[in-house]
Amino acid sequence: MGLFSKIKEGLKKTKDSMINKMQRVVNSFTKIDEELFEQLEETMIMSDIGVETSVEICSRLRKKIKEQGVTDPALIMDLIQEIVAEMMGNDTSLDMSTTPSIIMVIGVNGAGKTTTIGKLCHQLKSEGKKVIVAAADTFRAAAIDQLQVWTERAGVDIVKHAEGSDPGAVVYDAISAAKARNCDVLVIDTAGRLHNKKNLMDELAKINRIMSTQAEDCSKEVLLVLDATTGQNAVNQARLFSETAEITGIVLTKLDGTAKGGIVISIMNELNIPVKLIGVGEKIDDLQPFDSKSFVTALFERTDSENEKAENEESEFSDEEEEDAE
Repeated sequence: MGLFSKIKEGLKKTKDSMINKMQRVVNSFTKIDEELFEQLEETMIMSDIGVETSVEICSRLRKKIKEQGVTDPALIMDLIQEIVAEMMGNDTSLDMSTTPSIIMVIGVNGAGKTTTIGKLCHQLKSEGKKVIVAAADTFRAAAIDQLQVWTERAGVDIVKHAEGSDPGAVVYDAISAAKARNCDVLVIDTAGRLHNKKNLMDELAKINRIMSTQAEDCSKEVLLVLDATTGQNAVNQARLFSETAEITGIVLTKLDGTAKGGIVISIMNELNIPVKLIGVGEKIDDLQPFDSKSFVTALFERTDSENEKAENEESEFSDEEEEDAE
């Protein structure tokens, strides 16, 4: 299955929940009025795009309709697609311009952090890169063992200390090992205890200090892993983590198992943090670089069956109107 096909398949639930509902709203109107805007906005909010972004989309929609003199509701979905594409901006890939490059992975437990690291290591290894992993989540029981299973599966080295040891010391040793072994990429796992924000802040600050002194000239990525199935809660997590770390990109996991993929739009619009990787399945190669154009196309693309269904709904609506008129 190609990349676009995977994204398209992964977004099926989101499309059914969000885009098709918006299409049904548009199909139920014969003219563009305030009630249409209100129903569209409500549908977007209920589809986990979030209040702020839903209001912004409708505001831009009003402006485009006025500027272009649009009177036919049938043209509205194309305009919304344009607006979403504008919001997504330009894609940015991972910065791996130095040897070694450092990728620090943060996120709450259960978001798919360990799995993401395993898949990322597999991806980098398949590109011919020499990868080493720092098991700096020394807080959570079994975190190191789980990570080791994934690193063995991906065929990459791991630097680990005992459970409960100092995460900063693990990172220090991992940087030294990455340099000594001439590794291309060092991936750092971290503890995800957002409920204890002060400890998390202190821990991340210490790791950052070590990276600044021991790997001053290395390119650095800080990737926040979010579970797409949690919807707007994921956006709130991103806000909280951005207070403790300089996030350079988002990894959105479980996009294939949720109807809440609209949060991608919220993240880009409200937080201005690029989504760099997405998880669209459980296989080891199902972590994909995020392509905003493919995302928007897959979300809004109409199939023949959907077009036929929309035409039938429009026909039924016209028949009802005629009956009411009689």
